[in-house]
Amino acid sequence: MSDAELTVEVTGAVATVLISNPARRNAMTPAMWRQLPTLLDRLEADDRVRSLVLTGAGGTFCAGADLGDLDELLDAGDTSIAVAAEERLAAFARPTVAAISGACVGGGCQLAVACDLRLAAADARFGVPPARLGLVYPAPTTRRLAGLVGPSAAKHLLFTAELIDAERALRIGLVDEVLPPDALAARVAALTATIAERSRLTVTAAKEIVDGRADPDRIAWWHGQVRASGEAREGVAAASERRPPRFRWAPPTAG
Repeated sequence: MSDAELTVEVTGAVATVLISNPARRNAMTPAMWRQLPTLLDRLEADDRVRSLVLTGAGGTFCAGADLGDLDELLDAGDTSIAVAAEERLAAFARPTVAAISGACVGGGCQLAVACDLRLAAADARFGVPPARLGLVYPAPTTRRLAGLVGPSAAKHLLFTAELIDAERALRIGLVDEVLPPDALAARVAALTATIAERSRLTVTAAKEIVDGRADPDRIAWWHGQVRASGEAREGVAAASERRPPRFRWAPPTAG
């Protein structure tokens, strides 16, 4: 029986998805890639969840992907189960944070880049290895990486397949913060607590707009939600009264 699995824990407003495959430094197996979208669907339907943390067990984020059957991989191209999982993670409706320790390589980097924010321990190492394997990195993944770090840094990672350390990842914009390894969990907890205190309306709209998923009609709808919900009046009143705001907006339920 394989020990490779994704597990979920919901604590307060935060869902934590743990990547665990101890025999392979948390490499993602085909079963794990297939599991992730279903797991995310369930968490997105859970109204308690205000943010999601993706991390790895045992001090390693994710050392890549189990390539499995090579012919199947080559035939899938940009329709692979890994790309489907990445796209679902990128589209998750709540803020997502990758908490990265140790290796974040290949499929691990693919998952981290699909998150909204990336916090890394100082011992983290990052790499994109297809050039060592003769593979073409998926186009959606390549574009997302280039959008994050810029064309030149993306090309360096892709052309060389070299590992870079956390400080360089910070300089090129691959990660947002670098922490001592023993401080990473506390910082992630503080960050997600801060997000939970903010206006859910503002945060959800910001994610859609930054990610380019809101057309003009949708943006107009968001502005209408500000007026209809009273969020802005509550925020201004709370600031004037020097008290924490009591934001109550929640996404309309489907149907």
